[in-house]
Amino acid sequence: MTQADLAHAASVSLSMIRKLEQGVRKPSDDMLDAIAAALNVDPSRLLDGTDRRDGRVHDSIPLLRKVITTCDFPNDGPVRPLPQLQAAVDEAVRWRLEAQYVRLSHVLPDLLTELIRGLQTASNLAPLLVAAYRAADAVAFKYGYLDLSARLIDLMCDASALTEDPLLAASTGYVRTEIFFATNTYRAGLRALESEFARLPAREGKDPQHLGVLGALHMRAAVVAARGGQTEATLSHLGEARRLGDAVREGIYYGTAFGPDSVRIHEVSVAVSLGDPHLGPALDLAKTWTPPAGIPAERRSGFFIELARAQLWAGMRDAAFESLRAARLIAPQHTREHRWVREDIETLLRLNRASSGALAGFADWLGVT
Repeated sequence: MTQADLAHAASVSLSMIRKLEQGVRKPSDDMLDAIAAALNVDPSRLLDGTDRRDGRVHDSIPLLRKVITTCDFPNDGPVRPLPQLQAAVDEAVRWRLEAQYVRLSHVLPDLLTELIRGLQTASNLAPLLVAAYRAADAVAFKYGYLDLSARLIDLMCDASALTEDPLLAASTGYVRTEIFFATNTYRAGLRALESEFARLPAREGKDPQHLGVLGALHMRAAVVAARGGQTEATLSHLGEARRLGDAVREGIYYGTAFGPDSVRIHEVSVAVSLGDPHLGPALDLAKTWTPPAGIPAERRSGFFIELARAQLWAGMRDAAFESLRAARLIAPQHTREHRWVREDIETLLRLNRASSGALAGFADWLGVT
């Protein structure tokens, strides 16, 4: 797009676009939103250095708390037709997968309010409400509001129960393991996932949705087992995930990315969790393969964050930093809020006393001194 194209699409004057690009002026929140919408990116991607819009995410948390506190007694108001609500939820799901948390935080309070209100008279809105709760949970969990995350997951489970869809219930079980990650209770997390396997109907067949949900559960179980040091269970679940991944195309199944590429990404995650001697194969994989562009941004950035940790442990400092830079380029908000990124940058700063300008700049961007 030319500057004139962008100015027209964002309804901003051409002179203002020029001043913004030159650094002469800073955009207001509304102007930043308009320009980001014209470019179809999250507002945070347009900011550099220490400029942030995280405050908007944190400001949305009290609003989300109010919404879920009053969910049993929603206020009166309009509810859009189902196709419009479906489109709004689909957009929120896409933003979640692409780690666009600022955009999500802007729309979720009103969207959840409308869906909760509509559910009182239209039970067919329950799957949409589950997806919206999951999007809100992504924001709460990534930004450290673990109590809110746990409550949103409970509401997801309640809403999925209204649908009598076992695959939707299993997908909420996948999300529920966040609680066990947050509290380092991995063995309990594995037992919780195993209960989801038991509840799924025994009709694998050729239904791609069933295969995708089942494969995602095995993929998650492999990581949970690895974090808990259960090597045998890890390899068993990873083997099942590979088998199921080879039976479907890479795609989104009930809100979770699954397929052969997602399984490969999780192989690196498992290797990092298990440590030596599993790091070698993960490092070898990264020499010849990177996640394709079609994989959701959050998952692709996660691959490079996990890889950076493996490289750091292997003494590959420069490679580790390059992997973190790749993660930032793909999904800046996900990268900035990830605990491992902060830890790894702090380690690199200690190991490189004469740190490069790029490393120092990255640390400043994270808020690490």
